[in-house]
Amino acid sequence: MDDRSKTVCDLTGHNKGPGQDDANDLWVFGYGSLMWRPDFEFVERSEAVLQGMHRRFCVYSFHHRGTPTRPGLVLGLDRGGVCHGAAFRVRADLAPSVIAYLRAREQVTGIYVEVQRLITLKDGSGRRVKALSYGVERAHPQYTGVLPLSVQARIIQGASGLSGVNLDYLLNTLAHLQSLGIVERDLERLKGLVGPHLSPRGLTGTELMTQRTKAMTANFQRCTHPQKPLSRVSVARFLHRRNFSASRC
Repeated sequence: MDDRSKTVCDLTGHNKGPGQDDANDLWVFGYGSLMWRPDFEFVERSEAVLQGMHRRFCVYSFHHRGTPTRPGLVLGLDRGGVCHGAAFRVRADLAPSVIAYLRAREQVTGIYVEVQRLITLKDGSGRRVKALSYGVERAHPQYTGVLPLSVQARIIQGASGLSGVNLDYLLNTLAHLQSLGIVERDLERLKGLVGPHLSPRGLTGTELMTQRTKAMTANFQRCTHPQKPLSRVSVARFLHRRNFSASRC
């Protein structure tokens, strides 16, 4: 069954907690921009830990932080490890509209799929609740596989899309994680690999992109890329195959 065909009842767990925490409320786990920009109404927020999945740059972006011929990289929630993030409790009556919003935000190309996992809330209560999040679809053409940090740095250095420069995405992500007290060693190392290319005058990623577009593009073209350039056709074919398979279930 396609994740998008799941009902609200499928996605709202029976998470009975203390006080006014209703068993039919929806919990949402955020590991990227949802942590600091959820853009939906919630009644409770807590830092949380998800075991068995981790946050990393494993998704090609050819819209927001790149183009089909010069993709960038954005975060995904992939298998293995542990992920520190934020959990939001949404009232049961608001769950349908929040789920619709999240699907429109996260599932445009189908690279992210709805997953439900037990998370531990870091609010001192010791509660474990089932939460909705968006993991990466490994069969999708936007999934990068495991890229060396050096290759990630080369891709990020020269990419830019409708939402801005890829380098700004990395720096903003790290800044927000640090403000929440979350330390990501691999992302810090990735910043270090990109760091030598930063201007001593402290230019932003956008300014750097303006000054060094040709050099960055040439650098990207020299690196060996494990995937073919993305196209909207390949994404459309993937979505068609997945929807066809779901219709046969």
